[in-house]
Amino acid sequence: MNGEIRLRRHRLSARRVVSILVLAFLVVEAILLPTPWEVARLRTVNPRVTALMKERISQAKARRERYVIHRTFVPLSMISKNLVHAIIVGEDGTFYQDNGVDWYEVEQAFKADVRAMRIVRGSSTISMQLAKNLWFSTSRDPLTKLNEMISAYMLNFYLSKSRILELYLNYIEFGRGIFGAEAASEYYFNEPASALTRDQAAELEAIVPDPLHFSPESEARFVEFRTADILVRMKARGW
Repeated sequence: MNGEIRLRRHRLSARRVVSILVLAFLVVEAILLPTPWEVARLRTVNPRVTALMKERISQAKARRERYVIHRTFVPLSMISKNLVHAIIVGEDGTFYQDNGVDWYEVEQAFKADVRAMRIVRGSSTISMQLAKNLWFSTSRDPLTKLNEMISAYMLNFYLSKSRILELYLNYIEFGRGIFGAEAASEYYFNEPASALTRDQAAELEAIVPDPLHFSPESEARFVEFRTADILVRMKARGW
């Protein structure tokens, strides 16, 4: 009899612990995730500073370095279709079909990470990358990835695909202090984003995975190979 009572108490105690942990997790998520209002206002409001910009500024301050942000917001209509196409084939081939998360890529990334026993492959869609840039850090821990997924769904619920793409292309990092297509085009090619050629667009897309270590002018094999690959994929889609 006493054993049964102790077992019941143990079960109740375990349930309380689980309930507390779940509640704590929900509280943390409520703090970390953007509110529906924050996401919905992006329909018409362009953020002045993003979480990624703040992180880069903080990192520069820690190193006692000067950090200047170069960014000029332009509407999607003033960004070359060549860059739009390069970004889509390079970052999110199912952008117009997915709801913010590409579950096939998530599965493949998970398998690769399990085999390597560490995070070795990304699975971020354009929406997830935008969420990371706007609200989160460059951390690749599971909680951040989960928050990116949830936020990506929210972005796709409240915003149109063209608006998501417009925000992404205006806040993506293309180098130290260089954010957005217009700033990158002016910095690397001395011309507006609307004038980018196919080759220039592919070169910009090639550095997206690691913009702090590579530039379009880089002769690194990684950049050259990725540029060529992007051009092939664009051609395959009739772009």
